[in-house]
Amino acid sequence: MSLFRFMSLAVALISSLRPSFALPSGILETRASGSLSSFISAESPIALGGILANIGPSGVNDQGAASGIVIASPSTSNPDYLYTWTRDSALTLKLLIDEFIGGNSSLQLTIENYITAQANLQQVSNPSGSLSTGGLAEPKFNIDMTAFTGAWGRPQRDGPALRATALIAYGKYLVSNGQKSTASSILWPIISNDLSYVMQNWNQTGFDLWEEVDGSSFFTIAVQHRALVEGASFATSIGQTCSGCTSQAPQVLCFLQSFWNGEYITANINVNNGRSGKDANTLLGSIHTFDPAASCDDSTFQPCSDKALANHKVFVDSFRSIYGINSGIAEGTAAACGRYPEDVYYNGNPWYINTAAAAELLYDALYQWDKLGSLVVTSTSLAFFKDFDSSVATGTYASGSATYSSLTTAIRNYADGFMSVIEKYMPANGLISEQFDRNTGAQLSAVQLTWSYASFLTASNARSSLSQPASWSSSTANAPPTTCVASSATGPYATPTSSLFPNQPTPTCTSTSVAVTFDLTETTTYGENVFLTGNVSALGDWSTSNGVAMSAGSYTASEPLWSVEVGLQAGTGVEYKYYKVESGGAV
Repeated sequence: MSLFRFMSLAVALISSLRPSFALPSGILETRASGSLSSFISAESPIALGGILANIGPSGVNDQGAASGIVIASPSTSNPDYLYTWTRDSALTLKLLIDEFIGGNSSLQLTIENYITAQANLQQVSNPSGSLSTGGLAEPKFNIDMTAFTGAWGRPQRDGPALRATALIAYGKYLVSNGQKSTASSILWPIISNDLSYVMQNWNQTGFDLWEEVDGSSFFTIAVQHRALVEGASFATSIGQTCSGCTSQAPQVLCFLQSFWNGEYITANINVNNGRSGKDANTLLGSIHTFDPAASCDDSTFQPCSDKALANHKVFVDSFRSIYGINSGIAEGTAAACGRYPEDVYYNGNPWYINTAAAAELLYDALYQWDKLGSLVVTSTSLAFFKDFDSSVATGTYASGSATYSSLTTAIRNYADGFMSVIEKYMPANGLISEQFDRNTGAQLSAVQLTWSYASFLTASNARSSLSQPASWSSSTANAPPTTCVASSATGPYATPTSSLFPNQPTPTCTSTSVAVTFDLTETTTYGENVFLTGNVSALGDWSTSNGVAMSAGSYTASEPLWSVEVGLQAGTGVEYKYYKVESGGAV
């Protein structure tokens, strides 16, 4: 393809080349079956592109969202998800930050735009309160960063903890790359506000991550514990303090033990809703507090712990008999997973998020066993392991043993089975909605759900084990106190005043970086992906091994559009070209 001079047109292209979003019509053809690795390789750039397409200001599906705002979905009716949720956004940005740290430098501008947006959102008074009076637990905002004032399940207390965790991950990167002052002046004020909220309110009830149950949620308490532990360590690294983090984290961990009922993790307590408590909430809590440096700690419900494994079995088995698409699937074989068996939202269906979570927890457990050099079968986890070896007994199995080998091989195949379920019920264009029908497998509910894309990628990354997220030092905070105390602490709240990153443009000076949208209309076949490369490092320095993956988020048969946003240095002449990569890797 020809090379073009580009930079003089960059600013104009950002606004002029954003296509409108159109909902797909009818049931899309399911994806052709091939090897799971080939499927993941083909889908991963589509999923990453789908996320970026849902982030303002230049995502092709952002529907006019403000800079750094992550929309949940472009869907505006049945259901209307055109809002930004604190929880969904934080989970998505944690993925992007990990991808950036892993080498995808093109994501830095998106990350920093998000951080700037969060600094502003913390200051928006809303129905939950103001910055210091509860407003940080407001679950969602309009995409122009104004308050959503309609009726909703509020407060939701997981958002501040998850946002703090995401920003701490980026802050650690800044510190390790000689930018401690930036981490302290820009990130810490936002993080500190969120940690102050957590330490003050962790022992209060609120709505769960599905926005339905007002009580105490395992997922919320688990991520709050992680945020406080990691927050205290991060504060020390930048010369700050968080005494409330240190005082409250042990009590949060103590309370977390209350969710174990002897057989599985009860998703919500301090409620009386008639549910069994079997809920994806619990798997998501384990994978979002996974620590690659941890042992199989029951207290923090690490993925390889006997309680997490026992809970995994109970959760997955609860869906075997209620979904038509799971009919005849035996225990120990992957099945489609929903939120909880009593679900009636959209008639109660499997979700891509939760089916991916079932795979991710097992991939994380496999990583931990390999690192530790053994796995332990206890009376608590025995039923889980018997699905893969009916004769297995309690005991410790070293990594060199035949039992270890046979069990881990079977469990890896089991985990892969959940990813294969996702492949089976994903349309050929790779776009992922929220749910798929319990009887037909057709996609349902919100289209191109950002969280669905992120969940697919975190599970895929866990499968590869090539890079792991940083440890959050859980091994220093995994001993619950003997006696639980319903305590709290008061921390400082302060308006974030500095949000200008060193590599971002100032309002009064010539900008140093410009967000440029590249659009290409190009018909492709299944397994093909389109990339961009050019003569600057942000575009891969002409290397087809380091090119920028483009998104097919708005690709249709009538308009086969590929798009990507890249931050480029202003005033620099840029040459670029597009290229295709076949499913086998050929350029």
